[in-house]
Amino acid sequence: MTESTTRPTGLGTEPIGDLTIRTVAMPADTNANGDIFGGWLLSQMDLGGGMAAAKIARTRTVTVAIEAMTFRKPVHVGDVVSVHANLVRMGRTSLTLHIEAWVLRRSENAPILVTEGNFTFVSIDEQGRPQVIKRTDETLQA
Repeated sequence: MTESTTRPTGLGTEPIGDLTIRTVAMPADTNANGDIFGGWLLSQMDLGGGMAAAKIARTRTVTVAIEAMTFRKPVHVGDVVSVHANLVRMGRTSLTLHIEAWVLRRSENAPILVTEGNFTFVSIDEQGRPQVIKRTDETLQA
């Protein structure tokens, strides 16, 4: 992942960042009206972001904030959901990732951006206390 100085817009036609999760939206992920729960999608984004954050920090990480969450389009049963993460900022003990969720629908040829947001993770030690992220040249290339 590459560190960027500005927040990606996510308004392009291709995902920004590394693929972290790919899954299919299933009927069990819907509410009584048959719509995919926003919470299910948020959970997928948090899981993917958590994996990316742990890879960058090389430690256990926890989600401490989610900001600028934008639900742009609905997710339908059968959609293939792909979650992408891009490093936006790295601090002393925390890092912020821009997370995008894209879907590929059976009737479409191109991926569609459905949701995006900034997720902040903190590196923690075995006792659950924040710890400094050890920076290496590889950390910014993770």
